[in-house]
Amino acid sequence: MSEQKRYGIRITLPQGDPLALPHLLGSDWESFRWYRSAEERNRAMEDMGREHQFSRKGDIPSITLEAVDR
Repeated sequence: MSEQKRYGIRITLPQGDPLALPHLLGSDWESFRWYRSAEERNRAMEDMGREHQFSRKGDIPSITLEAVDR
């Protein structure tokens, strides 16, 4: 049996985000990503929250990240 990934990131949209409109993702949209260790999760959270290489200067992801454990 494979090891269950216990350390996760809950991804949601900030209040008032245009993608939260009902005809797009909706206000209750959320997604989870799971990792084997807290360190791996923390690195992923840092990467997901930073300005990305191919974004326009000053653009940052419009998401809310929350560390979760199961």
